Amino acid sequence: MTLLADIEAALVVPVIRRDTASLARAAAERMIAAGLPVVELTATTRDWPDALRGLRADAPGTAVGLGTVTDAATAAAALERGADFLVSPWPSPAVREVALVAGAPFLEGGFTPGELAAASAHGIAKLFPAHAVGAAYLRSVLAVLPGARIMPTGGLEVADVRDWLRAGATAVGLGSVLERDGALEQLADVLAEVAA
Repeated sequence: MTLLADIEAALVVPVIRRDTASLARAAAERMIAAGLPVVELTATTRDWPDALRGLRADAPGTAVGLGTVTDAATAAAALERGADFLVSPWPSPAVREVALVAGAPFLEGGFTPGELAAASAHGIAKLFPAHAVGAAYLRSVLAVLPGARIMPTGGLEVADVRDWLRAGATAVGLGSVLERDGALEQLADVLAEVAA
């Protein structure tokens, strides 16, 4: 199974944005223990390379990406430290070039239909910030981009996952909402309902 297929199968990708590497690593390990097979660390975390290296060592079977990658140097550093995929919040040709040369999946961010069309031509596009438009927007975009793989991310709640997946999302990115009490149990119920 390819990494992009792993993301599609996961349905939800936790986006771990914490102040320190130790906090990010601990949050990621909670997500992995809950059965989520793909996690995204972020380059906004101080000492993110430490979090990435540690997670690679502790969870070799988990697909670990680095998000908020907006320049070539960060992209190259992430891949050198074992990132399985890269994610940007907006179009980033410099990051795309690094990913293409390395043969690494890149989930490029976009918001407008044109940006999402360009990003999805290379793999899975990241719709950001998704909370600003709602699932109906994705449905409209997919009407003119049939077959495009798009992962909405940004400001979403666990309860939103169902609507986004039904609208055609490839997967859904969820952030700190997954740290709330009962959120992982709620997510398990939503995913079981979607799968039924």
